[in-house]
Amino acid sequence: MRISSAIIALLLSASSVFAQSEITLLSPGSIQASMENLVASFEAKTGEKVKAMFASGGVTRQQVMRGEVFDVIVLQPPYAEVLATGHVNASTETPLATVSLGIAGRKGEPKPDISTAESVKRTLLAAKGVAYPDEPGGASGIAFLKLLDKVGIGAEMQPKLKHGHNGAGTMDFVLKGEADYGVTFVSTMNYAGLEVIGAFPRDLVPPTGYVGFLSAHTPNGAKAKALLDYLSSAEAAKAWTSRGLQPGR
Repeated sequence: MRISSAIIALLLSASSVFAQSEITLLSPGSIQASMENLVASFEAKTGEKVKAMFASGGVTRQQVMRGEVFDVIVLQPPYAEVLATGHVNASTETPLATVSLGIAGRKGEPKPDISTAESVKRTLLAAKGVAYPDEPGGASGIAFLKLLDKVGIGAEMQPKLKHGHNGAGTMDFVLKGEADYGVTFVSTMNYAGLEVIGAFPRDLVPPTGYVGFLSAHTPNGAKAKALLDYLSSAEAAKAWTSRGLQPGR
C-alpha cells in the first residue's frame, strides 16, 4: 500500500508540532534538585511537559555556544560570550537565585573558623588537602581559585589541591580521607558522612547568580516564557531556599 506524499507531509507536520510541545530546559547540575522540584510543580500546575537536561555549568555554556536546541537555559555569570552567539535572547534575562561558595568536612570533625579572611587563610593552609570541582568553566572552581588568590595563598595551596571535577567527585576525596575539606556551592553539599561547615564570607566570595534566558530560536515562545516566569515566582522561592539558595539577584 502506497502512502501519498500529502499524507507523509501531514504526518511529518504533526510530528513536528508534537515535538515542539515539549519545553526543553538546560540547567547547571548544581541546582538539579531544586530545578527538578520546580519542573514537577510547573508540570502539575500547567499540564505542560518539560524536558530538563543537567550538566556542569561549563558544559551547559558550551551546549548553547555550539548551537544546540533549547527553549530555556539557566546560566551562571559571566556569560557575555554566550549572549554574543545570538542563540540566547538577552532581553529575557531573569535572575532566579544566588548561591554561596562554602566548605564541608567529615561529619563529627571539629568545625574550623571561616568567619574572616585571616581565619579562612589559616584553615586552608593547615589542611593536608582541599578538594574542589575543576571542570572547565565551572563557576564554583573559578570562584575558589579567585578566593585563594585574594587571600594570597594561591601558590602555596597548589600542592594541597585535589581536583574533583564535579561536586560528587570533590566530596569523595573528603569521604575517603584524602582531603580535609571539600569546597563547592552550599547547594550541592548534601552527602551522607559530610557536614557543611559554612559559606565563605561574602566580601571574599560574592554569591554566584543563576540567571534564566529564553532561546532566541525557541518554537515554544509562550510556553517557555511561562516556565521562566514560574522559576522566578514567589512560589519558586520556597524551592530555592530549601536547598540553600537565595531567591532573586
